[in-house]
Amino acid sequence: MRRRITAVLALALALGAAGCAGGAPSGGEPAASAPAQADPGAVADLDCGDGELVSQEMSSGATWSMCWSVDPKRGLELTDIHLAPPGADPVSVIASLSISQLEVPYDTGERLTSDITEAGFGGSKMQTLDEESCAGDRLGADIPNVGDGTYGKTPHREVLCSELVDGGIAYHASDVAAPAVGRRTDWQLSSVSRVGWYEYVSQYVFAADGTIRVRLGATGDLSPVDHTDGDHGWPIGPGETAHAASHSHNAVWRVHWALGGPGGMAVEQYDAEPTGEHGEQSPIVRGGTAPIERPATAEWVDRRWWRVLAPEVRNADDHPISYQIDLERTDSFTFVEDHEHGAADGYDVAFTNADECQIFATRNRGTCGAGVPEFVSRGSDEPLDDVVSWVAVGFHHVPRDEEQSPMELHWQGFSLLPRDFTAQRFDVPKGREEVNGVPEGLWQEAAEELEN
Repeated sequence: MRRRITAVLALALALGAAGCAGGAPSGGEPAASAPAQADPGAVADLDCGDGELVSQEMSSGATWSMCWSVDPKRGLELTDIHLAPPGADPVSVIASLSISQLEVPYDTGERLTSDITEAGFGGSKMQTLDEESCAGDRLGADIPNVGDGTYGKTPHREVLCSELVDGGIAYHASDVAAPAVGRRTDWQLSSVSRVGWYEYVSQYVFAADGTIRVRLGATGDLSPVDHTDGDHGWPIGPGETAHAASHSHNAVWRVHWALGGPGGMAVEQYDAEPTGEHGEQSPIVRGGTAPIERPATAEWVDRRWWRVLAPEVRNADDHPISYQIDLERTDSFTFVEDHEHGAADGYDVAFTNADECQIFATRNRGTCGAGVPEFVSRGSDEPLDDVVSWVAVGFHHVPRDEEQSPMELHWQGFSLLPRDFTAQRFDVPKGREEVNGVPEGLWQEAAEELEN
């Protein structure tokens, strides 16, 4: 029997819709003009093993808590990620989150690197941070010098940057019933790894509303040895000279979900399509979800997204809690490694069941498959339950004059959005506590005034 007491958790989630009380966010750098916050949630009681516990109270009154560690290949890894709504107990969200491959093929066809499995983001590749690279708290860990010939030495270095920053406007509602405006905080956890001429920023942003933004930033220098012609690059020297080779940054992250606890999860795909019919003022679009019941790959199209849900864990509105995968912007791609292993097409998102030996999106060692297409194929007869999402985000980099030197930091990534995690937003402004479903009373009158 599964591990949940649904009614108790539903009650805890209902508390997440509590109204705001006074207070200011704690830890990190203070955010400018943060909104008043609700009673804070609790920090999860975690056994981080070789990792370290980090937690942060947000402007909404919610509290994030998790463990962090450094893997020699994947670099920064976050585990046991929990989110506590204001005044409520922590709820498990993700078991582990890390990058699982970064493939960089050059348009000339003359160079291909698999940076995670070849070089790695940890060990000697992970950079020690200073005041210029981290304006917040610098956290340290024992980092073995993997890859520099001195394996076994474990200097303690400050490699994780924890920053609480102003996230901008959280909401702005100027209606007559209960005008409200508030700002939010964002909690950024970042590390920097140098691979070749590039330096990569692995960043995970935990927002006050429960959103998780996963980002990979690239800076450093363009390769000084990869120059080509106008068909395969861009001139960055005087006149039509020094065509720096264009290339791709094909990244995949592994998200092992644990919504409400291990196992018992489901996956759905949402699509909305025009019906060809026209209403009184606009075209009619029909949308809905369809289950993805077994391991599968999926591609992004307009008006499509996916969600991982815990059917047995319900919020106060009796909706199953879930997280939505939002790809934001991506140059879709097929891994060179996958193509060479027989995969005809790439994927934007893939779903498998967790397997402790399925770690890297390509060049995975062992007998459980070389990469994601094989993971999907081998598990195709199993119902999805202990869900892992493989999220692929590509960026085709055509160099610019302005990138010499060094390059301005440029980003790629995706977001994980809470969907029905609570019945209302965490930080309900005063006067809006009863707004849940179709508005009534004063709210209905205000709506009718606007219509007229």
